[in-house]
This record gives sequence, C-alpha cells and structure tokens, in this order.
Amino acid sequence: MNVTYKDIPILYEDNHILVVVKPFNIPSQEDSSEDPDMLTLLKEYLREKYDKPGNVFLGLVHRLDRPTGGVMVFAKTSKAAARLSECITSGEFDKKYFAVLSSAPAEKNGRLDNYLFKDEEKNLVRVVPMGIKGAKRAVLDYKIIEKKDDICLAEVYLYTGRSHQIRVQTAYIGCPIVGDRKYAGDKYVKADNLALWSVEIRFPHPTKKDIMVFRAFPDDSVFPWNAFDLERHLSVKIK
Repeated sequence: MNVTYKDIPILYEDNHILVVVKPFNIPSQEDSSEDPDMLTLLKEYLREKYDKPGNVFLGLVHRLDRPTGGVMVFAKTSKAAARLSECITSGEFDKKYFAVLSSAPAEKNGRLDNYLFKDEEKNLVRVVPMGIKGAKRAVLDYKIIEKKDDICLAEVYLYTGRSHQIRVQTAYIGCPIVGDRKYAGDKYVKADNLALWSVEIRFPHPTKKDIMVFRAFPDDSVFPWNAFDLERHLSVKIK
C-alpha cells in the first residue's frame, strides 16, 4: 500500500488537536499487516512540518475500523489526550456515521441494543446473549434518511465504540452495510469500499472548552454514495 501523510486531508490543527479525514482501508494504528497506519503517518507529518527530531507524541483517542473512512481527531499533547478520553468516557464525545444498508429495516428509526463478542483470533464479532463472558454491550440509534431502490442511506448515532459494531448490528437485523464481505453473507452488495463513513464528531476542546464540530462527507461520485443526494444532507443538522 503506497500511502503517505500527504494522502490524508487535514481539517483542523492547533497546539492541542489534529483533525483529519481517514481514507478507506488504512488502519487507525499499526497492526499485523504492517501497512501504513494513520498514527504513524500523522507522526511523520508533524515531524516534517515542525522539523522535530526523534519520537513525536500523538495520542490516538478513538479508532475507526480499517475499512471505514471519515473524520477523526488525534491529540497533540498528553493533556489533550487525557481530556478527550475523559469526554468519550463521560459521553461528551458525539460520533455520527453515514451507512448505506443493503435493505431497509422494518422501522425507519430505531435503536439497536445488543451484546457483542469478539473472536480475536478470527477478527470476527458476533451478537451473543447477555452474560456471555467477554461480551460487551453495544448501543446505537439509526435513522433512514433516503432510499434508492433496494438500498438506503442511514444516519447512525453511536453510543458505544465496539469493534465492528455498526457492521455487526445492522447485519444482525438483516440489513448489512453495502460492500461488507465479512458480515453481509448472502445479502452482500458489491462496492469498491465498505459504505460506512464517520461523517461528524463533536466534542469540547480539551483546553478552551468550546464545542468543536467537524464534518467530512464521502465521495459522492462513486457507488453507493452516488445513489443519494448527499449535498442535500450537508445542511441537515444531524442529531
């Protein structure tokens, strides 16, 4: 994978935080694939921009699964990292996604509340009964905001940040995400990338306390995003 930090759009930067758009299929941090990852690439960006020798601090305070793209924030100081982590724990860090589902759920709006268990060896997550050792509760709200033929565009508000959460929970109700080979089964709809995108993050600035809101939209020239009027949703306030 021939990727450099120049392939990562920078949305905002100050002395405390760095907000970027993660491209599809880049790991958030180093993994067994040894492919270029967001944390390493952005450290290189800071090292070159500020001519810093040696190791550069950059805190990974939240993650996006490798196939998922969209907006992320990194902490440039340990103080900022600690405060952003506290915001996530206290529920002050809001995360919203767009997902294109292969079919429409029975309810246009709803909450999915399940327990998920991750098989670390296989890197697979599944819904399990409450009480299973190692299972973690996963909660999200969704709203169908546009339909096109069999597929639909969903706005997803994430309350918990479990691995593969949106992918597994939508597949569990029979509406897997377009492009998801891992969880869609016989409902797989082909796409070049997983149709899941971190569209907005909202959090208090770690030092100023101002509410910071950042948005990034997927490329609406490619399927399945080109099936929807994304420009119309730019001005729509997401819950």
